Amino acid sequence: MSSEPKSLDRRTLLRGAAATAALVPLTGALAACAGGGAGGTSSSSSSSSSSSSSGGGSSSSSSSGSSSESSASSGGGSAENPFGLKAGSTVNAVIFNGGYGYDYVTFAADVAKKHNDGVTFDVKPSTKIATELQPLFVAGNPPDLIDNSGADLIAINTILDQLEDLNSVFEANNYEGTKIADTLFGGVKGPGTFGDKFAAINYVMTLYAVWYSSSLFEENGWTPPKTWAEAIDLGAKAKAKGKYLFVWGKEAATYYEWFAIDGAIKEGGDEVRLALENLKPDCWSHPAIQGIFKAMETCVKNGYFIPGGAGTQFTAAQAKWSNDQQALLYPSGSWIENEMKKATKADFKMKGVPELVLTDSPKLPYESLRAGAGEPYIVPSTAANSAGGKELMRAMLSKEAATNFAKTRLAPTIVSGTVPPDGFGSTALVSQSNMLQAAGNNIFNYQFFDFYGMNADSLVVWNSFLSGDTDAAGLTKGLQKITDTVANDSSVSKITVTS
Repeated sequence: MSSEPKSLDRRTLLRGAAATAALVPLTGALAACAGGGAGGTSSSSSSSSSSSSSGGGSSSSSSSGSSSESSASSGGGSAENPFGLKAGSTVNAVIFNGGYGYDYVTFAADVAKKHNDGVTFDVKPSTKIATELQPLFVAGNPPDLIDNSGADLIAINTILDQLEDLNSVFEANNYEGTKIADTLFGGVKGPGTFGDKFAAINYVMTLYAVWYSSSLFEENGWTPPKTWAEAIDLGAKAKAKGKYLFVWGKEAATYYEWFAIDGAIKEGGDEVRLALENLKPDCWSHPAIQGIFKAMETCVKNGYFIPGGAGTQFTAAQAKWSNDQQALLYPSGSWIENEMKKATKADFKMKGVPELVLTDSPKLPYESLRAGAGEPYIVPSTAANSAGGKELMRAMLSKEAATNFAKTRLAPTIVSGTVPPDGFGSTALVSQSNMLQAAGNNIFNYQFFDFYGMNADSLVVWNSFLSGDTDAAGLTKGLQKITDTVANDSSVSKITVTS
């Protein structure tokens, strides 16, 4: 892109995350596979789920914010059909098939078809979003709605000028007749706003934590660590029991990058986050980051990681933690319970604790959390039916579809009031509420990793490090090279974060 988005201050960039702190008890903000919208992947699938609709709905109005009128949109507007979706048209959606699966969107499509006469909704899963869809952007015929998540997501900065502004979705009424913006948690636009463009609706509330089996810890008299020194001590105890402290899988090695960054931000404060966000020279050399890298290096050298992760598919690796209990701890987003629900030992009693710091006096409290809205949905302006993409998003934001997601995925969406106080019986969901309550206003987030599409290159460096093939110095050099390459590329549009 040739144009450069406006600078963002922390209030604009992170307001979606900060809002989550007040969402207590569980009617609040918590829980997408793969991080901030990006994260783990499973094997790619090309199967599809289609449904043709019947039921009411008018057809009048062009889609707001579009650079060109969609072929499946007719002019005018109404409360029932705010985007002018044409009867008889087809809506094509491609959904990242990760920790949350994709059938929650087919559920929403079934909700939408009840309100849109003769419209067909075709929902397809993918684990290779960039590989499969970037050629379609180049050709000018991308799908109408995309869940841009996973290890192979499309860097937003490369397609920002080809995306619809999605303010019109929030301004529309839901199927219950209430303005969508009035049904959402506060500040959820922040993570999907780039410069002055609201280009992505992050659907799921997500927090990042260290997850463990509370039953296993109780059985052994262990306490979840707060500092890396305590973690290393726990690693020795685990080894004495024939267990490991950590595990990783090849597609999710960068979960440990997030783990390190989040702890370093808590330890070293905003200066750590700002240096990374703004791609500063030597940003990876900050003492807080280096301290955590060195602690991780100790864990690798001491044999506290289950070996072979660089050659292990990530859910198979995670099952060694959740089902086999070979490892004690796993850093992840709050999608982890749903992702592993078919491979979790009975009576595991999954819970989470805040990510680790270095000392007893970090600049941000230990209870601080990285949290915010994730799982970004985008609507391409050049799609054949961008009005239909918005309409399916409108269905996903209905009370019916959002409650279905919370109940079946054990994670809330950005729609408020969909999770009961008992967390649908989930210990992990209840622990998320407890963590958010303890964090209060100490919530942070960042965008650089996803915005600049750094995951693919970073996976190589992290798999090498966690395998013991390189040390903390080599890890630092590799990550700084990735950062400097982006920083020095004049063709890459940059976002400046000021506070």
